[in-house]
Amino acid sequence: MIQLSSLSKGFGDRVLFDEVTWQISDGERVGLCGANGAGKTTLLRMLAGFEEVDAGSIIKPPTLRAGYLPQDGLAHQGRSLYDEASLAFEALLELKEEMHGLEARLGDPAVPPPEHDEMLARYSDLQDRFRVNDGYQIDLKVATVLRGLGFGEADFERPTETFSGGWQMRLALAKLLLASPDLLLLDEPTNHLDLDARNWLEGYLLSYPHAVILVSHDRFFLDAVVHRIAEVSLRTITDYQGTYSHYLVESQARLERLREAKREQDEEVARMRQFIDRFRYQATKAAQVQSRIKMLEKIVPIEVPPERKKVHFKFPGCARSGRMVFELRNARKAYGDIVVFRNASLHIERGDRIALIGPNGTGKSTLMRLLAGAEPPDFGVRHEGHQVVVQYFAQDEASRLDPGLTVYETLVAGSPVHMVPAVRDILGGFLFSGDDVYKRVSVLSGGERTRLAVARMLLRPSNTLLLDEPTNHLDLDSKDVLLDALMDYGGTLVFVSHDRYFVDRLATKIIEVGKGEANAYPGTYEEFLWRKEHPDVALGAGHDATRQAERPRRAQPGRSPAPAPGAALTGRGKIAAAPGREARKRAAAEVRKRDRAAKELQERIAALESRIADREKAIKELETAMAAPDFFLDRQAAQPLIDRHQALMWEVGDLIHQWEALQESAERAASPE
Repeated sequence: MIQLSSLSKGFGDRVLFDEVTWQISDGERVGLCGANGAGKTTLLRMLAGFEEVDAGSIIKPPTLRAGYLPQDGLAHQGRSLYDEASLAFEALLELKEEMHGLEARLGDPAVPPPEHDEMLARYSDLQDRFRVNDGYQIDLKVATVLRGLGFGEADFERPTETFSGGWQMRLALAKLLLASPDLLLLDEPTNHLDLDARNWLEGYLLSYPHAVILVSHDRFFLDAVVHRIAEVSLRTITDYQGTYSHYLVESQARLERLREAKREQDEEVARMRQFIDRFRYQATKAAQVQSRIKMLEKIVPIEVPPERKKVHFKFPGCARSGRMVFELRNARKAYGDIVVFRNASLHIERGDRIALIGPNGTGKSTLMRLLAGAEPPDFGVRHEGHQVVVQYFAQDEASRLDPGLTVYETLVAGSPVHMVPAVRDILGGFLFSGDDVYKRVSVLSGGERTRLAVARMLLRPSNTLLLDEPTNHLDLDSKDVLLDALMDYGGTLVFVSHDRYFVDRLATKIIEVGKGEANAYPGTYEEFLWRKEHPDVALGAGHDATRQAERPRRAQPGRSPAPAPGAALTGRGKIAAAPGREARKRAAAEVRKRDRAAKELQERIAALESRIADREKAIKELETAMAAPDFFLDRQAAQPLIDRHQALMWEVGDLIHQWEALQESAERAASPE
């Protein structure tokens, strides 16, 4: 369907893609993965036609329609939400308008019969086209997609300019899905979606009839949607068939193989250089020295992506809180005429790991502020337990950073003295490396500020964490750093996150926020969803029972082999050598054995040198033939010689490796013990 052919793209001295060939077929769902700055967004923009290639080409059908959703920056105004979303069917709406115009004229008795017949035929044609393209389903499709992405019926007639940036991006996504392009390009489509909207989008994309390429930092979403991962790294694209979880295993195995190949290549190069340095001035080895010099020149170094240091971090220690951490009783909170909570009551105990769940705008952030004491309830009581040390991470935490400080100074300020040595490691885990740590906060992007605010939180002691969407703008590696730290956190945790994987791993209790209430559900998010789907089914008595782990069987001690009859045992149980004539016989036999082995070794070395000389002669003859000016004009005739030359080069490399190993063995055997 669409293919990259020898595509190259760079910005200044930085090359993102170097002669890349890659393709995607109709109906495929592909996830783009790779480090920040590897070129994922640039690739999407080139496929969408918003970015030019430096070299090569993008081959696609002339009728292909591509739709691109950027990470942010889109805004709409001048229409209602419903009318703006309906623009996805602009061509059909034009047909509909023309049909309405014809209907009005067809009812005019003054129209002459010939013109009336022409209009009737035109109307019939338009009606058929409108019906075939599901024009009569426009209203249903628009309403379905808008509701799926979290818009309510009351929002349909609201002016688009009254929506915030996150809802503007939801509207842009809705228009793109309704337009149903042949190639759907989504750059972080889940950034502005809550869990319900993400779940709906998963189902929609699973049944999407055309090709989808998406970038996402939500591994659960990737696992659910894509069946192929394209890794952007080292100026190329590497494909992995399967889910994101499968890609993690396969890419790590491939990386290990690549590192091993790199190590072997480095060792081979080192051996060649050692041979060259050792025999450079010996006339008898001149031909072999020159051969190795040529081989060194032809070696293409294996590139290995830099190994990103895995940051393992634990929160600084803090005294334990009392058993009861927070309690809300009959709390009411309203903003003007909008009542967020009518009569909310909650009891949070030490060690709880609670996820607040609910659509955007239902009051999750308000509940966080009530728990943190940032806002008091209008009525009711908030009670904080004994010795509770709270750290509250608000959605706008990034805006609270001091713009005059550097990245490093921001983390050091307010951190315990014993945590200062860990600052650079934490910064590296959140993508601040090298001179980035000396940037002023004022010059950081919104995503960078959020990452810095999360990093700062990790360095401050507390026994209770209130986290309002801490995973926004974090890449997968940074999320892993945060997730690992929170998994080891020994205090109480209450958090809001739209990352399903994050919620699944952390939450042991769910609080559903909505309709003026906050209802608690014990158990994981998966169990919460099951309870919502089966409200009338009571849980069995054994539902919460834990299974006892099988005890490992104790291995039976092994038995030592019995000594041979008549053999003496040393203090450590080893068989001692028998003295006398038998020992002298064995020593003489050992000498004869070593002499035979040395002779065989020299014969094998001589045979290898002869084979190497023969192969190098054949290589030289082939290179003479390949140097002819017209050699490559007939590629089909030239290919067998090229293949033969390549095979001989590999064979010579292997023979040299064997020869050097035998030489080392001979030198060790000849050296005195």
